[in-house]
Amino acid sequence: MMVPRTGRDAADGRRGTTLMDYLLGVLVLVLGLLASIALHEIGHLLPAKRFGVRVSQYMVGFGPTLWSRTRGETEYGLKAVPLGGYVRLIGMYPPADVVSQRPRAGRFAELIDAARAASAEEIRPGEDHRAFYRLSAPKKVVVMLGGPMMNLLIAVVLIAVVLVGFGVPGGSTTTVAQVVPCVLPVDAAARECTADDPATPASAAGLEPGDVLLSYGGVAIETWEQAQEAIRSTPGTDIPVVVERNGAEVTLAVSPVLTERPVLDEDGAVVLDAAGEVVTEPARFLGLAPSAAIERQPWSAVPSTVGTAVWQTARIVVTLPVALVDVGRATLGLQERDASSVVGVVGIGRVAGQIAAAEGVGIGWAQRTSDLLGLLASLNIALFVFNLIPLVPLDGGHVAGALWEGARRQVARWRGLPRPAPADMARMVPLAYGVFVVFAVMGVLLIVADIAAPVTF
Repeated sequence: MMVPRTGRDAADGRRGTTLMDYLLGVLVLVLGLLASIALHEIGHLLPAKRFGVRVSQYMVGFGPTLWSRTRGETEYGLKAVPLGGYVRLIGMYPPADVVSQRPRAGRFAELIDAARAASAEEIRPGEDHRAFYRLSAPKKVVVMLGGPMMNLLIAVVLIAVVLVGFGVPGGSTTTVAQVVPCVLPVDAAARECTADDPATPASAAGLEPGDVLLSYGGVAIETWEQAQEAIRSTPGTDIPVVVERNGAEVTLAVSPVLTERPVLDEDGAVVLDAAGEVVTEPARFLGLAPSAAIERQPWSAVPSTVGTAVWQTARIVVTLPVALVDVGRATLGLQERDASSVVGVVGIGRVAGQIAAAEGVGIGWAQRTSDLLGLLASLNIALFVFNLIPLVPLDGGHVAGALWEGARRQVARWRGLPRPAPADMARMVPLAYGVFVVFAVMGVLLIVADIAAPVTF
């Protein structure tokens, strides 16, 4: 026996579907992030093996090991906390006798000596030539840049798929994306409609999102620009509007209102006067917003898009301390959290969930997939830029050490001096611990902020 579906059942079904979509979006983000981390570490693994360095471990994640297998001389595994990964290269730090380092006292000296001892223990008898510190400076740079460059390559591929394969929003179509519920004054702050606000002509006439405009006042409509011109130039009330709705033609009657509306320039941006006020003009107003046409981009658009994304991410990284102060103030309730605020893993997961559960005109699986791929591309660009910071334990810190080593050796060669010892990166271990603590505090702050004062997207 079939039971008819009630309105509450349908609403519950939609909520259930939305929740499943939300969780699916978060799962896709986690898997995509794990794949990005895994490929980042492969970017270190392959050149290291190519240059003869023994790689004892390749791990995705931190904490307890969930699964591992040993293939050849390398243990490959997956750990419980998917917030990073590492490859263990034997002999990262040169022994004390190689760098002619004398014993020193103090807590920092103990940390340095412990790091050197742990590094030396990994070198098997007869394999000193396979230690990382034995590599030339250029080879060290290649190994350490392999990870960030892999993230950049992933971002390039994903952005190419989004731009060339799916396309990006371009011009407006004749499909209605939104019906504005009420008429608000131009100078009114963004707010909800009240009982005192008059309904827009489009809302009063019964226009709905998804309607496709076919004609206005007897004039055929093929583009949104034609619709705008027809609304501006057609006087009177009860103007017939024909729309296509669910495959059928529906005729409605609209009565535009004459109200002050912002003046827009050729790019669609609001025009401001010398005092910074919005320039307005009387215009017939319906209260419709069109959906955007999805336009595929040429391959030539990929490099400029990637370059812009890298530059914008670098600017965010440079101003990160100031941004974190604002995040802290928002967490304490001292100010509103800005929509452009930096977010942590919780906030990124929320974005992925919202993308997957988004509903509206023109938002289908293709748009959701494109947006999720764009989010993953942004994360990989962030990993690329962040890892280039010249601080250990980040890749950029080891690159800086290798460049310093190469520069010293080149100067010695020019001056006819003996070849200098490898860069003593073990002396950076105390700094690495400090940087790790700072990053951990930043991560906890962003998690708390994403929960206590989430960014609204």
